[in-house]
Amino acid sequence: MTGAEGPSYTVDDALVALGFGNFQILVLAYAGVGWVSEAMEMMILSFVGPAVQTAWNLSAHEESLITSVVFAGMLIGAYSWGIVSDKHGRRKGFLITAIVTALAGFLSAFAPNYILLIALRSLVGLGLGGGPVLSSWFLEFVPAPNRGTWMVVFSAFWTLGTIFEASLAWIVMPKLGWRWLLALSSLPSSFLLLFYKVTPESPRYLCLKGRTADAINVLEKIARVNGRELPSGNLVSDHEIELHKIDNPSEDTRLLSPRTNEVEHPKGTVSNLGGISSLLVLLSPKLAR
Repeated sequence: MTGAEGPSYTVDDALVALGFGNFQILVLAYAGVGWVSEAMEMMILSFVGPAVQTAWNLSAHEESLITSVVFAGMLIGAYSWGIVSDKHGRRKGFLITAIVTALAGFLSAFAPNYILLIALRSLVGLGLGGGPVLSSWFLEFVPAPNRGTWMVVFSAFWTLGTIFEASLAWIVMPKLGWRWLLALSSLPSSFLLLFYKVTPESPRYLCLKGRTADAINVLEKIARVNGRELPSGNLVSDHEIELHKIDNPSEDTRLLSPRTNEVEHPKGTVSNLGGISSLLVLLSPKLAR
């Protein structure tokens, strides 16, 4: 792309030029561990509930609540962590979720009573709600033409997690009991914390926040690891390109009739929509059909 200040490129252009290489494999491995831990914490519900019911003489309702609170926590976390990662960065988003999941999961093994176990498992669910932050972080390093393929590969880590958890339960439960299973199942989330310092921030997020120098540093690191070169020119965000198109409409755009342009939103409306406003627009009578 060529602008008034010379050639320029977007993050997507850079990722396509850099290709899918060793850097993305390392990112996939890190995010995959997080997905494995997510699957393990979900699969563990099938084993812990019946074991706790027998150990503490719980009713069927009380046993089912151990599972329900996890999903209730996920309902809150799924919305909350997305906002956190958009505002403070992908890295901080999955750091907080990993801390909450690992800590609450490990402490669950030492819960002295039913009430505390319920509270801790709900916190685990809150942390698990941030799982999509990791998948989004991974995909923002993948070239656009390859994202569909690698999303399928990434999803396979969930299957690995369920198999690993079932195998772990088969070995641990008969000899050591449900508390050991809870403690050991929290370890994969802890691995995310061990290698957190070496994880890069998403260049797309950095670029959208105006931190182009930091985004270029990440892209240059990808180029070194993959043995490729960045495109020539200046890095610009997709938002800047859209603003450039608005300020400098093409001849085809100028020829559009006023009636056609009626469907466009006023300038700045879309960028100013928050989470609740977006939901209201989505449910508006105009879009109901």
